Amino acid sequence: MWPLDSARKEVLRFAVRCRVLTLVLQAFFNAVIPDHHAEAFSPPRLAPSGSVDQLVEGLLGGLSHWDAEHFLFIAEHGYLYEHNFAFFPGFPLALLVGAELLRPLRAVLNLRSCLLISAALLNSLFSVLAAVALHDLGCLVLRCPHQAFNGALLFCLSPANVFLAAGYSEALFALLTFSAMGQLERGRSWTSGLLFALATGVRSNGLVNIGFLVYSQFRGFLFSLLVLNPLRQLLKLLGSVFLSVLMLGLPFALFQYYAYTQFCLSGSAHPIPKPLLQLAVDKGYRIVEGNEPPWCSWALPLIYSYIQDVYWNVGFLRYYELKQMPNFLLAAPVALLVTWATWTYVTTHPWLCLTLGMQRSKKSKTLEKSDSGFLGPRGFVYVVHAAALLLFGSLCMHVQVLTRFLGSSTPIVYWFSAYLLQDQEPLLRSLETGPWKPLAGDSPPGQKVPRNSIMGLLYNWKTCSLITRCILGYFLSYWLLGLLLHCNFLPWT
Repeated sequence: MWPLDSARKEVLRFAVRCRVLTLVLQAFFNAVIPDHHAEAFSPPRLAPSGSVDQLVEGLLGGLSHWDAEHFLFIAEHGYLYEHNFAFFPGFPLALLVGAELLRPLRAVLNLRSCLLISAALLNSLFSVLAAVALHDLGCLVLRCPHQAFNGALLFCLSPANVFLAAGYSEALFALLTFSAMGQLERGRSWTSGLLFALATGVRSNGLVNIGFLVYSQFRGFLFSLLVLNPLRQLLKLLGSVFLSVLMLGLPFALFQYYAYTQFCLSGSAHPIPKPLLQLAVDKGYRIVEGNEPPWCSWALPLIYSYIQDVYWNVGFLRYYELKQMPNFLLAAPVALLVTWATWTYVTTHPWLCLTLGMQRSKKSKTLEKSDSGFLGPRGFVYVVHAAALLLFGSLCMHVQVLTRFLGSSTPIVYWFSAYLLQDQEPLLRSLETGPWKPLAGDSPPGQKVPRNSIMGLLYNWKTCSLITRCILGYFLSYWLLGLLLHCNFLPWT
């Protein structure tokens, strides 16, 4: 078995290199390719822009496009427009903290430039730490250090790469989610719940993570029935489930209540600068001082549901139109990967799935010992989570966002890919039974064992199997194309 610290350090090194390369490439693409004139949210700049601000915009401007503009705007001006409330406050608050740490630069930079630098640095940090958190989680769940290691390396080459680097909330969400999962695997339910709650304050799909806490508590309840008072354990279970739902739902509820106080209660209006007020008039954006929106009179006044419905036309099967076929094709690889992972797991362990991972017998103990890696029994809840996200995303969301939606929410994308690589490549299969070895510079070329096994496969591309080429080709092409297209205001996932 590899020394854990050595593997973690290699993941950390590779993640840092990928982040640096990402920042360099986006600056290069943004400089040499003219931006497409997209009909995206583009508020006017209120603060004067100096030469240093222009330099920052030239180097990091590719990270501020599309939805990143919303997060930067919210961090700078607050929630002025109704549609801003589709973006949760966790990441804008992180940007403000980062900008505050950059306060000494305010002598030469305006607030937006500081926020842009903050977004680039923080998301680089968050994505690096998320890779390390995923590696630690993989070691706990998979019980196979090689698959955990390769899965973390694949995360560094994620198809959602540009969204982990740009001013989006995916990197922070991935860090909080993977860290929360790891804490839950260690039996630290309260720490896990707190991290999951923070994740809910970053992205709405964090609410789905309630399932992890409930499943863990229900599993503990069933296994305790054999030795403890059933009634007492049932009451404890109900209390734990209630607290879990309350803890993870509270950030969402508070954010909805804040929106209600702004738009539905009198006296909540704040002064809006004239250029931003004029933008609202020109674009038809609803502001606090306008007419009361219809969602205020709903029995459950949720602004988030209203925005998704009215502004983005999100709903069940609404995206199933012939003109959206290119977006379905764009999302097809990650959808196929998660579907394949689910099918492989279910067909390998049908009884385990039928019993919801609750079987407890001599056979299951043998299963626990023999089936490590992706197919191990501890991976059941993660497969269910990934399948649920895929089903919801495919039926009720803009399908092209599946890549970043799944890439930042579930480890299955990376664990199953690592499992396929290990299953297909003799080099990786040999590593599973051999000890950790550093690069052997004096070894014959055919006997070198690369420390970074993913890079080793890339160096030996011609000898790789078809499945390996498809997986690595998918990860690398989306990693690079995302930077090329997104950073120049061209449509992407």
